[in-house]
Amino acid sequence: MISLETIRAGLANNEFFLEYLPIVSLDRECCIGAEALLRWQRPGGVVFPNAFVPAIEHTPLSGLLTYWVIDRVAIELGDWLRNQDGVEMHINVPPEILGRGGLEYAAQKSGLSDVRHKIVLEITERGLPDQIGLDALELAAREGVRVALDDVTIDPASVLVLSRSNAKIIKIDKSVLLDCDNTGCTPRWAEALAVLLKTTDLEVIAEGVETAEQLALLRAAGVRRVQGHYFSPPLGVDAFLHYFSEQTC
Repeated sequence: MISLETIRAGLANNEFFLEYLPIVSLDRECCIGAEALLRWQRPGGVVFPNAFVPAIEHTPLSGLLTYWVIDRVAIELGDWLRNQDGVEMHINVPPEILGRGGLEYAAQKSGLSDVRHKIVLEITERGLPDQIGLDALELAAREGVRVALDDVTIDPASVLVLSRSNAKIIKIDKSVLLDCDNTGCTPRWAEALAVLLKTTDLEVIAEGVETAEQLALLRAAGVRRVQGHYFSPPLGVDAFLHYFSEQTC
């Protein structure tokens, strides 16, 4: 595992950067936002979060890198957020830093407070926050910040749990789409997802869309927002702005 000292040195040496994964509206047939993805440029190549995030969980570096991401989003896409109607920026947030005042400070310091209604905080389904964090999410929601439950797996047993959750947005994990996308069948997750969308007011975003077959299943289930290589890979800021400009909503 990569050491905390190495990660801290990488941050000090400006080795981290962001890519943006477009979010596409199937109703409007255009890009309506993006998810900020953290990357680390090492001498041997680019290192992705799954290689270093486990090392920083529940450490001060977890918050530090999150605040760095917020600052970087503000620098690169703050003006875009202010000047575009109907767009949103998704930022991954570790549950352990919620409710400790850091996110509010980072938003004010970065200058993103005025576009908080365009920010979506993504929190993994496998790491729900403690009571302090849950209270913070309630307050954030009242102030216009939206929260998404990330990496959600869909099956009939999970529908009831999700229908009673406080999250307004769920993001379907890309592993779900690997089930039965080329055989012509309708997988159980598609049926469960259709029930969830018909019986709740949840917004759903599907991650990892790579094929027309997967897209057809999602459309049939009622999903209206997607991400994945079928539309675009993660992009640097300039490439993302070009991608966005090429589409008309």
